[in-house]
Amino acid sequence: MADENNTFQYQVRVFYEDTDAGGIVYYANYLKFAERARTEWLRSLGINQSYFLEQNFGFVVRKVEMDNKASAKLDDLLTIHSKITKTKRASLVFNQQIFNQHSQLLCEVSVLVASVNLKLAKPCAIPENILGALTSAR
Repeated sequence: MADENNTFQYQVRVFYEDTDAGGIVYYANYLKFAERARTEWLRSLGINQSYFLEQNFGFVVRKVEMDNKASAKLDDLLTIHSKITKTKRASLVFNQQIFNQHSQLLCEVSVLVASVNLKLAKPCAIPENILGALTSAR
């Protein structure tokens, strides 16, 4: 679901498997939540992972920056807000914020993804239909 700021929102519940020995979400799981949100955003635009494979195309994560501000706990309902902040011919930058059910900002993630031809394992331009769908959703 996108809001009035063209930010895609995706919710995820914290399960026991997401927590560490201290009872809080293990830091790497925030990256998993962010990945799921990006994938579901594409799916909401009619673009799924199977289509990528059929086209020998994919996005690979080139750079990640994560700033943890507070901890999520078991059974929290998290909302990931995702938006594209930079678009180039063969890359995108997603900025994502993860909030708990009390609207407390828990984590900020910036992800640079590069477009690659999976068959050649080389960078390629983002296909026009994918770029168009993402930029029109901005």
